[in-house]
Amino acid sequence: MESESMTHPATAPSAPPPEAVGPLMRSLAVLRELTAGGGRAAVGDLVRVTGLARSTVDRVLSTLARLGYVRVEGRDAVLAPRLLELGNAYLAATELPDRLGPLADRLADALDESVSLAVPDGDGVRFVHQATRRRAMSLAFRIGDLLPAERGAPGALFADAWDAGDWRRWRARRAADPADAGFPAVPPRRPGSSTAAAFEARVAAARTAGWSLDDQLIEPGLVAVALPVRAPSGRPVCALSVVSHTSRRPAAELPDAVLPHLRATVAAMERTLAVPRTPAAPAPPPPAPWMRASKQELGPEFVESLARGLATLTAFGAGRAELPLTAVAEATGLPRATARRALITLEHLGYLATDGRLFRLTPKVLDLGFAPLSALTLPAVAQPHLAALVERVHDSASMAILVTGEAAPDTVQYVARVPTVRIMSVNITLGTRFPAYATSMGRVLLADLPPAERAARLSRTGLVPLTRRTVTDPARLLAVLDGVRADGYALVDEELEDGLRSLAVPVRDRTGRAVAAVNVSTHAGRCTPDETREAVLPALRASAAAIEADLRVAGRYARIPAV
Repeated sequence: MESESMTHPATAPSAPPPEAVGPLMRSLAVLRELTAGGGRAAVGDLVRVTGLARSTVDRVLSTLARLGYVRVEGRDAVLAPRLLELGNAYLAATELPDRLGPLADRLADALDESVSLAVPDGDGVRFVHQATRRRAMSLAFRIGDLLPAERGAPGALFADAWDAGDWRRWRARRAADPADAGFPAVPPRRPGSSTAAAFEARVAAARTAGWSLDDQLIEPGLVAVALPVRAPSGRPVCALSVVSHTSRRPAAELPDAVLPHLRATVAAMERTLAVPRTPAAPAPPPPAPWMRASKQELGPEFVESLARGLATLTAFGAGRAELPLTAVAEATGLPRATARRALITLEHLGYLATDGRLFRLTPKVLDLGFAPLSALTLPAVAQPHLAALVERVHDSASMAILVTGEAAPDTVQYVARVPTVRIMSVNITLGTRFPAYATSMGRVLLADLPPAERAARLSRTGLVPLTRRTVTDPARLLAVLDGVRADGYALVDEELEDGLRSLAVPVRDRTGRAVAAVNVSTHAGRCTPDETREAVLPALRASAAAIEADLRVAGRYARIPAV
């Protein structure tokens, strides 16, 4: 297995090559620190921790905002979901989540335990897929999280391929960071725990057994067993782990309980990897013209070298795992000399590796915001877009999901909301539920269901008149829902409450399914329904489209929970 450079912050950086692009290096330092802060940081703090001038940090943030990767909210910079496209490029290029993730999910269902896929990253291990169980005591790691190799089951499998230099750098890192402070995903290392000799012994034991055991190396109670997954060449490309808790299975019992299932799944994964890789998808239009236009518009506030460097990362993807310089230049629209300098800089920083001719992304790309953003919820994705919508239309905006139950009629539950300030306003709190049939968001979500399911649901629902305008006739309501489905929006005028008018549109995930709805609520006395449609519907649709664009990026490899 090819060894990557050490990734830990305590590792002393080497001097950059003469061709390295200084502004790109400084800009990525800002992005890394913003990630280290959990995805939100005061601009002043970024200035302090990076040692860069305030004007430099402002220009970097201006560029990242232009790219859609960061939002500036008052004095804070906040990572935006679109930044996940950098990590998505790495994950798509490896094809591991796409090809092996479904098998890992199936194993998690069969064992009712958390299952993960991890890859080596220098002297660490980085997660690339998680299939977790929802329990009081369960795995809490995110895709992109980095763990020390010695604190987990996969690390002992990967360290077997380390050379003398790798072991030397690993020992230096442990000496420089005895508490594992550079690995924020794990609790601090306890004094005297996990000695170097103990890790070397675990590596030797894993070599003999073919699998590795984690007996509470990360934190008390957490246990795991891992097996390597090998490419047709025999090189380990990732590790498959089953994670449990001692309250369910002691470490001594875990191997016997899960190894047969693990081995069967690994065999299926290796058969999958033996199938030729996915053909390259058509490349999107080169971003160079857009970058030049942004530079002309923003002037010095647009750091073009940063935009070029990030565009270089997204040149990789499914079917484009390894690219020569010429292909990168073509995909980005950059001159060969410019693309070459970007590649050299990114290689120096550890985001790319090369054999001298072909370049490929490394797992360190996931350091650029992926872990905090992979934990986003649907309301968190929607909230800034709802705020922008309210600023535009000057009325309250909300998001709701459809809640179903055998013993209760379908309802909509409010999961995000941005109120407006008016003398007469609509007061609704998060978690509020209303009957779906009498609300604009409920009708949008019911209309998205297959006709037979929609009719069956309404037949079980007591259609109670909430106002004198509420539609309660089942046949008429089904006709209304047909119209909503055809029009792509619902307008409900004083059917839920006298004086309340609401207009809603669906929010669709990557598969096209309506997972939520967004609406604008207003007082019916301010204008006519047609005037409401004309004034609000374009802005409402634009907001829904912006949320959907974020969901397409954020939901490619991470699960986006509704609440």
